[in-house]
Amino acid sequence: MPTDAHPGPLRVLVFGAALRAESVNARLASLVARLVSDTGATADLAGMREFAMPLFDGDVEAAEGLPEGALALRDRLERCDAFVISSPEYNASVPGVLKNAIDWVSRVRPQPFKTKHALLVSASPSMVGGNRGLWALRIPLEHLGTRVYPDMFSLAKADQSFTEDGLLANTHLQQQLTETVTGFLSLVEADVRYVCLQRRWYEFLGDETEAAVTQRAED
Repeated sequence: MPTDAHPGPLRVLVFGAALRAESVNARLASLVARLVSDTGATADLAGMREFAMPLFDGDVEAAEGLPEGALALRDRLERCDAFVISSPEYNASVPGVLKNAIDWVSRVRPQPFKTKHALLVSASPSMVGGNRGLWALRIPLEHLGTRVYPDMFSLAKADQSFTEDGLLANTHLQQQLTETVTGFLSLVEADVRYVCLQRRWYEFLGDETEAAVTQRAED
């Protein structure tokens, strides 16, 4: 019988997916980590530079195994109940460095993205706020079995949007982000504290977990 016990506060990895130290996505990740902590959950704030890894290469994997950066990111994911990615948008899609990290980490067994809850946010100086990149980012994560939260948050004109103390200057957007984070954590809490169903993920109708096409995501 599954139990409802979940010791301690929720643990949330908040991951800034840009390499640039002064990235607006690093600032947004810091703000989200602050909001997570305000709820009583534990925020583990991380940045892409902490997880250096080469471009994915099957020959490198066969000869040398998984790089240390991928294993370190795997460890941080496994210690969390959920994760948040604050990602820039490159050419209306996912930054290559982020997609590369997902590809490497997905090779770990057991595969750590499966059944994790994720919230996606973005920041950009553009009027779109990086939103197109988030729609592209959902695809590999959902394929790997991540439960990506339906609501996303994209901050437009982000280079002009932060106050000196790290909040959003627009109080309406600050409230929207706070409500998005709070709603996401309420769903995570319900899932991890009150487990009542054994879940199984399928890529498409009629799929079987033993099928070769989903072996990478299901192992």
